[in-house]
Amino acid sequence: MNENKTTEMSKCEPIIIGDVSASPCISFFNMDNLEFMKSKPDKCYDLIIADPPYGINVAKMAYTQEDNVPCKQKNGKTLRVKKLKYKHGDWDKSIPSDEYFNELFRISKEQIIFGINYFDLKNIGNGRIKWNKCVPEGVSFNNYEYAYCSMIDYEMEFTYMWAGMCQGKSLSEPTTQQGNKKKNETRIHPTHKPVLLYRWILQTFAQNGWKLLDPNGGGMSIAIAAEELGFDLDIVEIDNDYFKSGTDRFRLHKRQQRLSF
Repeated sequence: MNENKTTEMSKCEPIIIGDVSASPCISFFNMDNLEFMKSKPDKCYDLIIADPPYGINVAKMAYTQEDNVPCKQKNGKTLRVKKLKYKHGDWDKSIPSDEYFNELFRISKEQIIFGINYFDLKNIGNGRIKWNKCVPEGVSFNNYEYAYCSMIDYEMEFTYMWAGMCQGKSLSEPTTQQGNKKKNETRIHPTHKPVLLYRWILQTFAQNGWKLLDPNGGGMSIAIAAEELGFDLDIVEIDNDYFKSGTDRFRLHKRQQRLSF
């Protein structure tokens, strides 16, 4: 299998990193997500996992430009961490349109939508995923994030530490800090979500053979989780810089995966 083969076509065509004929197939689209969804037939995706803009202008928050941030270690010492600065933008200026959500529901059989508490969606069920991020005392971020989940009719809590450089060690030790900060997942997007969150979602809700879509790629963590677990995935990101960072991240993952064998 040729792990380095990449097909690059026009903007509305996918970039596939790895062997085009291999399974799973992770296809990256650098285009507008509404335009993409409009081109798809009804119920063509088994599951859409979306993390749309919440409309809270996070792209221009002060923390995106922070540098040399103090981070408390497991041994009690404080480490000063040099952070990646994110570019500012207007992508989180407002929530998606009704048309976005209409298309999302039209082309999918099941849905998981993060930020559901920010959207006024009618006629959806009571299923919720409550992500407990174990935010340390004194940190300004919300301790929880909520997602709508069409596959349950109750609230399910998932606990995994994710606050600045305080990242959980594993799914089996979600509230224990990763001891070596060099092993932490590198964030490439202001609303970057961890691979382990998507891994848990797929292991909990997705079934073998399902076709997935993420219409808001961002940090593209879902691509790594889907590839590891064997799910075909289409992932859309309109921003050229985030698209490049995300696909570069996935290429690095593929290289590291190959070298581990």
